Amino acid sequence: MTTNIQNLKTTVLSDKTFSLKEYTFDYQHTKDDAIEEHLREVYDHGDGASVLLYNRDKKTVVLTQQFRLPTFLNGSSSGMSIEVCAGSLDGDTPEECAKKEAEEETGFIIDKLEKAFEVYASPAVMTEIAHLFIAEYNDDQKVNNGGGLSEEQEYIDVLEIEFEKAFNMIALGEIKDARTVMLLQYLKIKDIMKS
Repeated sequence: MTTNIQNLKTTVLSDKTFSLKEYTFDYQHTKDDAIEEHLREVYDHGDGASVLLYNRDKKTVVLTQQFRLPTFLNGSSSGMSIEVCAGSLDGDTPEECAKKEAEEETGFIIDKLEKAFEVYASPAVMTEIAHLFIAEYNDDQKVNNGGGLSEEQEYIDVLEIEFEKAFNMIALGEIKDARTVMLLQYLKIKDIMKS
């Protein structure tokens, strides 16, 4: 299927931390359809990487918890979000980013990653592709307390949780972060944490 976009015009609305642009364009779905003018705002946050740490022997996963203003603004009374380790690539490969974020946020040095998949984070409004990984950890790989970087104003609590409890937290509404939900489901579907 060929997408027919013409007269693409861009206006920068904000470029403080990342880029928010307004786009206008003419779009014709098929040659038999009318040409329509469209207006869209697109946020360019850059691509990111996320990793779910798991321990097969202990049947645990390592997650993080931190304040997220958008969740607070959209109904969470505390604004706290339970998530996998994640960050923007900032010039790193997805693998480098995932390992770096795991150490910064949880204190674990990860040797080996397994790529689960990649997804568009929110394709209607963002350009970001999220690269999703899993990685097995053991207690010997813990080199510091984690918690994030103070210069990035990160105040991260590290949570080591039994896998089944974490998985059930999805249905209870205690875990709502999409990347975290997808990676917990990936472990479940692949039967990686089987008894």
